[in-house]
Amino acid sequence: MARPDSSRIFVPLLAGASLRDRFVASVGALVGISMAGVICAALFPVSMPWIIAPIGASAVLLFAVPASPLAQPWSIIGGNVISAIFGIVVAQAIGEPAFAAALAVSTAILVMSLARCLHPPGGAVALSAVLGWPSFSSHIGDFLVPVLLNSLILVAIGMLFHRFSGHSYPHRARPVDGKAVAGEAAGLLMDDIDGALADLGETFDISREDLALLLERAEIHAAARRR
Repeated sequence: MARPDSSRIFVPLLAGASLRDRFVASVGALVGISMAGVICAALFPVSMPWIIAPIGASAVLLFAVPASPLAQPWSIIGGNVISAIFGIVVAQAIGEPAFAAALAVSTAILVMSLARCLHPPGGAVALSAVLGWPSFSSHIGDFLVPVLLNSLILVAIGMLFHRFSGHSYPHRARPVDGKAVAGEAAGLLMDDIDGALADLGETFDISREDLALLLERAEIHAAARRR
């Protein structure tokens, strides 16, 4: 029986990821978080936090998987801010911390989904609003302002950084220049993609457009291999 290749444990888990991409992501996070922290520390009074912990998770998405729908500008800014607002609303309305924490996160998921800005760190923002409520209940701006400015600054830095990283951001699905050959792909329709997704019954962290482009490229490679 063949032994498993132990070197596979060092291969990035995400499809398409490379060691270069991981290095670029770490540099991007270093630049993004440090700049956001420096700017906000200079703008905020001492009583306000210069950066919030969930922004670290936003940086992972923004710099490590910039093509993800969860990492786009509206997802980061809208997801974090909306979650902060609803986290505060729940914290004000519910006196039991454990139930308030659970309700804040669940509400954030629902509202972000409806607003098309689902962003995983938003759940942490809503939870932070509940956990930190005793300390900033009389000064709500001390929480909302850092969430908003941290998100805006991080996105702005991400847009600038990815102009040089080799990734498009905000992400747009785009054909590979000079590689597509007309007539080689079978010509999947978006309805076919939607039908396949409905058959599987799962949610994937990739846009429909990117998925269609990926399948088209795979068909072209398969055609070349058959020839």
